[in-house]
Amino acid sequence: MPGGREAPGDPRGALRADCAACAGLCCVAPAFARSSDFPVDKPAGTACTNLRDDFRCGIHDRLRDTGYVGCTVFDCFGAGQQVVQVTFGGRDWRTEPELARPMFAAFDAMRLLHELRWYLAETLATPAAADLHGRARELLADTERIAGLPADALAAVDVAARRVQVNEVLVQVGERVRAASPGPRPDRRGSDLVGARLRGADLRGANLRGALLLGADLRGADLRGAEMIGADLRGADVSGADLAQALFLTRFQVHAAVGDAATRLPAVLDRPAHWTAPRGRDGGRRAARHRR
Repeated sequence: MPGGREAPGDPRGALRADCAACAGLCCVAPAFARSSDFPVDKPAGTACTNLRDDFRCGIHDRLRDTGYVGCTVFDCFGAGQQVVQVTFGGRDWRTEPELARPMFAAFDAMRLLHELRWYLAETLATPAAADLHGRARELLADTERIAGLPADALAAVDVAARRVQVNEVLVQVGERVRAASPGPRPDRRGSDLVGARLRGADLRGANLRGALLLGADLRGADLRGAEMIGADLRGADVSGADLAQALFLTRFQVHAAVGDAATRLPAVLDRPAHWTAPRGRDGGRRAARHRR
């Protein structure tokens, strides 16, 4: 069975964003375009107009209501505090503007490195991939070493090449997990499933790597052992779905979807606060308790 249970010492526990220890990097470094995710355009390296002087978001409690849905699903995997507190020793780009460019570049690289760390840590928590644990440990240790490099050394690292190396292992992990699944194991890698009607579908062991599931109806679907890496779940309804043993599921995918109190999630992932409770017999929604 795939991983998902956050055991003591699980590296994924440290890969959580701590905005209080960051310098608003996710509000400055990336670009975003006016769309259903954002109400305005913002160039890369330009601070969002909602970023306050203390590096906090001025509309954090109103992001969805004001059109900044994209912010609610973004996850840096803890890269922000790593860059600020470790790479730059607690300094920030506002008090020292000359740090802006290298700090933003480091943030882009660090986020990818931390995402790779997340997937490698899940590999180590996946019994079906036990024969790959040795290689995964090597890659994880080296990725952690790179993440701790000084800014100039980090800038010289070919992070894209590192991603290719890690992906070779991840592909094999997916194969191992799907082979161990008792389900039909449909191969929908990279498929266009936008708005697909998959309510109650048996998707155990499915290959959904890179699948477009925007707005798909996945209510009550069984996704145990399904490989989710790169799957776009924006607006997908996973109410009552079983994702507890889905492979390579991340926080930003979960937050982009629509779920409820009956949706089963891996223990390492928190239930999004905007999710609602399951429908009662009268068709209405019971109050959400936002529990796992």
